[in-house]
Amino acid sequence: MTVGKSASGPDAGVRVLTRFFPVSEALRRYCSIIYLTEVEAPPGVRVEDYLHPEWANLRFIEGEPSLAAVGDAEPVPAPRFVVTGPTSKATYFAAGTMRVWGIGILPAGWAKFFALPAADFVDRFVDGAVHPAFAACAPLVAKLRQANDVEAAARMIDDHVAALLAGAPRDDPAILAAHTALVEDELTSVAELAEKLGMSERSVERLSRRAFGFPPKLLLRRQRFLRSLARFMLDPSMSWIATLDYQYYDQAQFTRDFRRFMGMSPRAYAARPKPILGAAALARAAAAGEAVQGLHKPAG
Repeated sequence: MTVGKSASGPDAGVRVLTRFFPVSEALRRYCSIIYLTEVEAPPGVRVEDYLHPEWANLRFIEGEPSLAAVGDAEPVPAPRFVVTGPTSKATYFAAGTMRVWGIGILPAGWAKFFALPAADFVDRFVDGAVHPAFAACAPLVAKLRQANDVEAAARMIDDHVAALLAGAPRDDPAILAAHTALVEDELTSVAELAEKLGMSERSVERLSRRAFGFPPKLLLRRQRFLRSLARFMLDPSMSWIATLDYQYYDQAQFTRDFRRFMGMSPRAYAARPKPILGAAALARAAAAGEAVQGLHKPAG
């Protein structure tokens, strides 16, 4: 079941291994991929990295408590079952020895599995073990703690989430159509998106906040940024000017977007170690076709 994995050996005796597992056919329009990240570090040593803006994720953490913060929030201990909503800001995390299982939730999956609008969870994370919206997934905490075989654990996550489809509401075809349109390079405006969907711009706005979390204008801006960032993650030797999406007018516009979405300049980010996300981007591209989750193409 494993398709891709990445390993790195940062300084201070830290070892990082990330593996990716494709979801079953039943989940392909709802979830992006299942992943496992394992960190081994000496006592008192933490690995620091930044997650890029992405769709929602469920993560199950075992080991030393990690610290996390979305955007410029103060880092706080992450819960064992952490649910992160759609993000438009980088998520900082610092982790010691730990094992993290995760599954990415696409917009159609959010609408399918969770009753609350995605807009209620943007740029923040909650404790899935106590929030009632995520009670159906909370049993995975104990199940994964008892799993010894990696392949079996990945199947366990897939089976558990797939079982939720039986009691889930019907799909809204507009969500899948909107997501498909968003990952197309040619889409440049909310008006074009509304035309593709055969909806008014006001209706697109409501749909976007309910399933995607953000207004459509911000989503288009985020997608343009992620296309450029993904090129750099796959080839860090590239200059930023060479990574620019064709929709950028100039590098100054890209730099403004970079600060908006990552909270730092492109130069500062390029200079930072990327002990987890650096190697994982290549492995994720091999496993799922895209280096970052925000560019993942939903199955039709």
